[in-house]
Amino acid sequence: MPLLCAHQLSVSKRDRLLFNEISFSVAAGELMYVKGPNGAGKTSLLRVLTGLVSPDEGAVLFEEQNIVNCREQYHQQLLYFGHALGVNRSLNALENLRYWCAQHGVQHTDAEIYEVLGLLGLVGLEDVTVSHLSAGQQRRVALARFWLQTSASVWILDEPFTALDVQGIALLNNRIVAHLQQGGCVVMTSHQALDVDYPTQELQLEYRI
Repeated sequence: MPLLCAHQLSVSKRDRLLFNEISFSVAAGELMYVKGPNGAGKTSLLRVLTGLVSPDEGAVLFEEQNIVNCREQYHQQLLYFGHALGVNRSLNALENLRYWCAQHGVQHTDAEIYEVLGLLGLVGLEDVTVSHLSAGQQRRVALARFWLQTSASVWILDEPFTALDVQGIALLNNRIVAHLQQGGCVVMTSHQALDVDYPTQELQLEYRI
């Protein structure tokens, strides 16, 4: 049984058809890589998969149920990483992750959060206001949620490697593979060539005039 299934999805934006009758399924342990030029609808597709946007036609199924009918159950199993980092720039890294954990019902001690931030190369920056961090460091703060939220089975990632250096990309690649090996699934986009050592499905979207 697939964890996530797109069934005949069609989406228009400003009277332009982005994609039409898109169908695919992603089972436990599977990675789906969504490709296409800017404007082809990659972000719109991912937002439909999260339930943030309703398709013009079609449905998204989680464990064979329409996500409209199991929204709470689905969101408990969903980890979405979009273009917005979802961090408060007036707080420091530790405060941001404390708040995120409380908001999502994830139990972690400060020591465990410090450990994750250390893994992500932010030792000594845990108490620095996020607005004073570089773009790559801010992104690492946001990415820490992938190490803190271990119960979500469905990961939907929109350009997660943006602003990361080689070390950061390698860390995230390894975390994605670990999630897949533990029975999760991933649907993602990336402007960079995907370099994940794992069998990958590909979905190519085309720009429609």
